[in-house]
Amino acid sequence: MTPGSKRALIIGGSLAGLFAANLLRKHGWQISIYERTQGDLASRGAGIGTYRQLFDIMANLGIQDLEAKCIPLKRRLCFGPSGDVVHEVNKLHTMSAWATIYNALRDLVPAHEYHSGKQLVSIEQANNRVTAVFSDGCRETGDLLVSADGLRSTVRQQFAPEIKPIYAGYVAWRGMVDENDFSTEDHAQIFENYAFGFPEGEQFLAYPVLGRTNENIRGKRSYNFVWYRPASEAQLKDLCTDEHGVCHGSAIAPPLIRKELTVGIKAAAKKLLAPQLARIVCQVPQPFFQAINDLESKRLVFGRVALIGDAAFIARPHVGGGITKAAIDAQTLAQALAAQPDNIDQALSVFETQSLHFGGGVVDRSRGLGAYLEGQHKPFEARTPIQQSRDIKKVMQEQGAALTNELLNSTDPAH
Repeated sequence: MTPGSKRALIIGGSLAGLFAANLLRKHGWQISIYERTQGDLASRGAGIGTYRQLFDIMANLGIQDLEAKCIPLKRRLCFGPSGDVVHEVNKLHTMSAWATIYNALRDLVPAHEYHSGKQLVSIEQANNRVTAVFSDGCRETGDLLVSADGLRSTVRQQFAPEIKPIYAGYVAWRGMVDENDFSTEDHAQIFENYAFGFPEGEQFLAYPVLGRTNENIRGKRSYNFVWYRPASEAQLKDLCTDEHGVCHGSAIAPPLIRKELTVGIKAAAKKLLAPQLARIVCQVPQPFFQAINDLESKRLVFGRVALIGDAAFIARPHVGGGITKAAIDAQTLAQALAAQPDNIDQALSVFETQSLHFGGGVVDRSRGLGAYLEGQHKPFEARTPIQQSRDIKKVMQEQGAALTNELLNSTDPAH
């Protein structure tokens, strides 16, 4: 350790942890990352939306070529059941890939600072020092511990066990089709655009992403779909039950999804979606689904422990800004600490105030965007106004809208 430098222990080696590590090191901190899983994480994730803030933060770290690796989308098209375009929104949005961001950040971290296979057990604090205790018996001590360990955060469970993900009442079926599997006609009409469909009580969207090789090269890209469908808690339990009758909780590995459900989602696509969109769903050998949750922390700082990223807030994916939010969280933390280098506790207080406002705003926005879907389980007369109807053009406009103060302070969320 450099004489006089402070040390940050970062729990979680995914994107939030990597942003925190690189930004703190830029401000003179010694960093050590501890990731619970073994091996490289680059195979995780799929297509992601990007924002100006993400490009700026990456550029601040010396990563200058990110935009060249992205796919710009200029149009958003809504297809009616017959296959005709019934609404069009001209709005630029840029798509990248999770692995592209991960690899760029991971390459900046020296090998000796990144530790895989380290399962956190507990955290101890004394005399302005914080110690992480791992399952292998190892103990590491620093001046700050950053919790970037995601939705099921071990850190959050120790300090705020009452804060848990809340199921929103609907699931997102997902799948990805290689570009070369499109017909010439479908490719020309759909591929380089955002595509939407709005069956009654549901929402479908699809967009191009960097392909399995993470290259923005024609013929090597892919097209990703997300289909939001209401599911009660009992229906979610059934969705997560395999062919042997074993329920896997609120999530199930794709190979264990019952064949009847795969057949059913493809049959529903043919019945409810435009033919072009249905063909996308039907080409995926094994569509999978995820339960939509949100999570909102009321505190982010516990002594010398700070929560960021999905450990702090989970917004529904309609906002499409999870990775950008993780980057902003890490930047807010690093800037607060840099502004008060001799008063970590005061810096953490500033970070907490700013990030609680920002994270809460993102979650509120995503709830507004998902309200119509959430409301499908209630009798119509029992739904709130934004659960009763939706403005399709506004939904298309607001999907993945920029994470700005103006957006977060809006009192009229799309629904």
